[in-house]
Amino acid sequence: MTSFDQAGSAPRPQSLMLTFFGIHALGRGVAVSASSLIDVFAQAGIGEQAVRSTLTRMVRRGLLERHRRGRRTYFGPTARATRVLRDGHDRIWHTGAVNRDWDGTWTLVGFSLPEAWRSERHDLRSRLVWHGFGPLQSGLWVAPGTVDVPAVVAGLGLDAYLKVFQEATAVAPTDARTVLHSAFDVESVAKGYEAFLARWNTDAAVDRDGTGALVRQLLLHTDWLEQVRQDPHLPAEHLPEDWPAARAEELFRELARRYGESAEREAVRVLDVITPTADS
Repeated sequence: MTSFDQAGSAPRPQSLMLTFFGIHALGRGVAVSASSLIDVFAQAGIGEQAVRSTLTRMVRRGLLERHRRGRRTYFGPTARATRVLRDGHDRIWHTGAVNRDWDGTWTLVGFSLPEAWRSERHDLRSRLVWHGFGPLQSGLWVAPGTVDVPAVVAGLGLDAYLKVFQEATAVAPTDARTVLHSAFDVESVAKGYEAFLARWNTDAAVDRDGTGALVRQLLLHTDWLEQVRQDPHLPAEHLPEDWPAARAEELFRELARRYGESAEREAVRVLDVITPTADS
């Protein structure tokens, strides 16, 4: 499986790279050789030039740092990337895809930025989307439950332009279902999970004896993380009874277990890793 099939878009190299380091470097304190990354990503249909340019771009963005041992170059996640990877790990394994514990409250964030601040606006919106917010109306975003907004916007330097409210409740004539369908593309989220099921159900029925488990694990985790990134963790009580998130999550966990042991053995065999030192 060199790409997401059944109408799924091909994974972006940077998304794959973050997933790779989330699986093989998070919490381990290791860096991986460029040659190992090139070999693994080639099996996922990503060419050497794309891998090298992705690594360079991620170093420039402060997500990866280089280490040298002799003539070889190794890459490991920075502290900034580690926070991103840990957040993704928690979203997958702890938060889950189905929100059955909603307390009926909302977190609201209002903002108004200077028109010329396009980059700042993009960064803020990206943070809000990842943490479950949707645009209720111009300049007003909403997320179900309590969200630690100061942590979400930390480092953006936009505090003076934000207005934040927590534990807000909807009252007549507004109800929760109206908020959900106004702020979030519920149908699109459902279609994302259905597409994930269509792509990976076929794979679940095939016994591959661990062949290519390392790359299949990489593609699976990247695809699933993309789904949960698009899902604002909507309250289950206000969603259709046949909401596909639970079925998709069950399939993901089944395949993650199936690939995990074989992928770990393959990683030990094929990955060239080091434990970086302060002067490397």
